[in-house]
Amino acid sequence: MRLGRAIAVALGLTLAACAGDETISGYADRDATYLLSDLFGEPFDATATISFPEEGQIAGTGPCNAYSAAQSAPYPWFEPGPIAATRRACPDLSAEAAFLAALETMTLSEVTGDVLILSDEDGREMVFRRQP
Repeated sequence: MRLGRAIAVALGLTLAACAGDETISGYADRDATYLLSDLFGEPFDATATISFPEEGQIAGTGPCNAYSAAQSAPYPWFEPGPIAATRRACPDLSAEAAFLAALETMTLSEVTGDVLILSDEDGREMVFRRQP
């Protein structure tokens, strides 16, 4: 019985390893940085980015600070974990607060070519475009 259970566990781990990255980082270009162009239907005049450097991770910069978070929900869902950010002051702190608050509410993701769209349950969107 122990041998059968050990084989089942080994088989499960092997299949999980073969499945690949099912988070957004498996669908977006890991080498790309996406720049926020629109926040809730309005042009975002400050600079904010997002990238997916490794499985289950997001990282980027807001108008003032760098941030990172875990994101382990399977694509197309998007559930950023607690967002950790540096704490530099700058004139765009209100834009940064709006960006990070919006990012925390996003629940769905869509990657199409050079465009990344994050949306929430109310249909509000954050539209990012891949930087050249």
